[in-house]
Amino acid sequence: MELRQLRYFVAACEAGSLLKASGRMHVAQPALGQQIAALEHDLGARLLDRSSRGVTPTEAGKVFLEHARVVLADAERARQAVRQSTTVPSGEVALGLTTTVALAATMPILSACRKQLPQVKLKVVEAYSGFLRERLQSGRLDLALLYDDASEPGLSKQPLLDDQLVLVSSARHDLPQNVSMQELARSPLVLPGLEHGLRRIIEDACALQNLELNVVAEIESLNSVKRAVEAGIGHTILPLGSVAEEVAQGRLRTTEIDDRRMSRRVVCAINTTRPSSVASSAVVQLILEVIQEMVESGAWPAKWVGDAHLRPLPG
Repeated sequence: MELRQLRYFVAACEAGSLLKASGRMHVAQPALGQQIAALEHDLGARLLDRSSRGVTPTEAGKVFLEHARVVLADAERARQAVRQSTTVPSGEVALGLTTTVALAATMPILSACRKQLPQVKLKVVEAYSGFLRERLQSGRLDLALLYDDASEPGLSKQPLLDDQLVLVSSARHDLPQNVSMQELARSPLVLPGLEHGLRRIIEDACALQNLELNVVAEIESLNSVKRAVEAGIGHTILPLGSVAEEVAQGRLRTTEIDDRRMSRRVVCAINTTRPSSVASSAVVQLILEVIQEMVESGAWPAKWVGDAHLRPLPG
């Protein structure tokens, strides 16, 4: 199995045609087809269905495609690591952010990276923690900021902060200083679906007290959730930092929830089974510094639980 065979196979899958793939790869079509056939022979499986309309990956081909992309990405990382070993950090770094973390941290991280690491191109992926964890473990992310400090094989997690969850309401509503879980359960709520980690924390806290939430709408987009609350459709529950801008502008109000379980820990996670690059290590350190500064300045209203003197994650 050779890297060029993997490149030809990935190109054929993405182009949907051996002819188009040969043009992209600047190689004769017969030669490209022979290399893919040799790859299939080596693996003992047919990877492509060929027809007059082009090519599509078989079920085996779909499985192999994901692995081929990871292998090629690792090869590129290795090439960049050698080039960067005596130079300034450069190249692409893939960063995963949960949706609520992204609301608070995306712009500060991007701004700091452009200023301090101008030759690094950040690829930001915003998604649920489970999806980010899977991509991190498969090597498609270099690091991720997640809401989960539980130990997992192959992942190193550095605690950063405890994010308080608050009841969020339209600015038109008068709110008490804090609400009990019983009062929260009676309130009309706009929340993400049950597969969202935030929703599971809320549901678990209610279940311990045999409470059932009054969910009037489920919306997966957190920006749309905030707009619905601003319009008075219902209340929601979010980390305080994710609504700081709207609160400062007088568009939303928040109140504390009287339950210690209504908080989440943010961690910086990397895959310790995969080698890190100079660029990814630099981005990790930059992110730790940016987040700590945000917490200490009040830009991210949370409790810092990271090291007083930050250290890079192992990698």
